[in-house]
Amino acid sequence: MKKIRVKQVKSQIRRPKNQKLTLVALGLRKMNQVVEHDATPSIIGMVNTVKHLVSVEEVK
Repeated sequence: MKKIRVKQVKSQIRRPKNQKLTLVALGLRKMNQVVEHDATPSIIGMVNTVKHLVSVEEVK
């Protein structure tokens, strides 16, 4: 299965609660924090919810 690397690049301050909770569910709590996940449909959906707050790259 593919892996993706997700990095939080913008703050969650003044964002709707669902976006804050999505970042926590992805494991992102601080700016510039990086986490790796399998590219499952649920993870891709969460990333799409906060795509303006994170950067995503595929791990090779």
